[in-house]
Amino acid sequence: MKHKMLLGGMAAAIAVCSMPSFGRTAATRPADNEVILHAWTWSFDTIAANMPLIAKSGYDYVQTSPAQACYVGDGGGRALFSKPGDSIMGKWYYYYQPTDWTIGNYMLGNRDSFKAMCDSAYKYGVKVIVDVLPNHTAIDHHAVLPGLDHAVGGHDKLYHANGFTEIKDYNDRLQCTTGQMGGLPDVNTENPDFQYYYLQYVNDLINLGARGFRYDTAKHIGLPSDPLDAKSKKNNFWAVATGKEGAHGLSMLMPDSIYIYGEVLQDKNTKETEYAEYFDQTASSYGHALREALASGDAKNHDIINWHHPVAPEHLVSWVESHDTYCNAHESAGLTDDQIRAGWVILASRQGGRPLFYSRPAGSTRENYWGNNRIGARGNDEFFHPEVVAVNYFRDKMSGLPESITVSDKGDLVQVGRGNKGASLVNISNKKVKAKMSTALPDGVYTDGVHGTIFKVKNGTLTGNVAPLTSYILYASDVK
Repeated sequence: MKHKMLLGGMAAAIAVCSMPSFGRTAATRPADNEVILHAWTWSFDTIAANMPLIAKSGYDYVQTSPAQACYVGDGGGRALFSKPGDSIMGKWYYYYQPTDWTIGNYMLGNRDSFKAMCDSAYKYGVKVIVDVLPNHTAIDHHAVLPGLDHAVGGHDKLYHANGFTEIKDYNDRLQCTTGQMGGLPDVNTENPDFQYYYLQYVNDLINLGARGFRYDTAKHIGLPSDPLDAKSKKNNFWAVATGKEGAHGLSMLMPDSIYIYGEVLQDKNTKETEYAEYFDQTASSYGHALREALASGDAKNHDIINWHHPVAPEHLVSWVESHDTYCNAHESAGLTDDQIRAGWVILASRQGGRPLFYSRPAGSTRENYWGNNRIGARGNDEFFHPEVVAVNYFRDKMSGLPESITVSDKGDLVQVGRGNKGASLVNISNKKVKAKMSTALPDGVYTDGVHGTIFKVKNGTLTGNVAPLTSYILYASDVK
């Protein structure tokens, strides 16, 4: 549920909403009033300490980085990304290299700190999503801990027959779902012994307070229609992981109370509609289109209305950028914080999707992407910028109302209307603009609650002066 506290200067009226029902099997879920904060590389203690601010800023979920045991690289250093000769070594992606499926790692914290974080989340009405990755182990597979090898019947049974063969064609489903990706050997997720062991990890997370999972590299785990690896009898991992089936008599706890979505990066042969039978998915193509519009300052020649996905938008997790687009090829890292924020207001104003706000590193600039370069620290202040908070609450208040998106003739202004009850207005250009757009808002004078800017609506036309890369939230209830 949204939290009924606003940062200083906020003037939006907030409607009370009921605690939602989660789970892929639920008939309806309020995707159009929820938002996720991706607390990327924040430690469990850091997330817990910032939970009051997370709640006050209007987030329904906080997503952690991977919590399982992981490869200890660069001598256990905690730099986000180091180069030879740096005073502190480390790489953020080591926690994406599992050595066991037990709670706690040297980068984010131990089991007790994970529980304390979940307890804090419960206190403030926030739900915890954990990034999980059963698809592969550490590149150095000899670093896998003995308990994992024993649990699955031996080291050779931990991996697919194809698990050490590098993927060459990501649209070849056998390669994609059973092959090695970027040097990461592919786990035999169809091995019932592995499924049983992995479910113990998932259930432990749930018992400690987790209420959601983000499945990393989800499209690399096979579906029932996919070809079988030589070591597998059936592709049933997703049925097991989502509580539809058990493994050796063990099933996932609380399947109707856990929100699950998967990283299914779109390509020619990703089978989005079949994955949708099990979990929600990432709207990666939409994020790309939105970033192109932001980079050019032109939403007219880039389609940001179509979701670019065959699955209904209420089953999509949307983003302006993800940790991968920021870190891996730095695809989105060149966009300024102002541009990212403008995109967020568009995204969070929309009726569809469940938006995820990626927390960039503290101190980061467009010349220094890693900023203060420390794993465990809180990200920069953008997640509680007044414009971000305002639209988080706007999304909650507009829940259930249909959207209408209007783009100015030059493509620099985007208006997202929600019925005739409210609208956001976003200037994605770096120039001042005189707004003159059709709108469903009632005639009258409006004052934006963040900047105090005045807009007028007369005969269905919205007018006003809009600052560069700035957003405004207008409520019909505030009309004069």
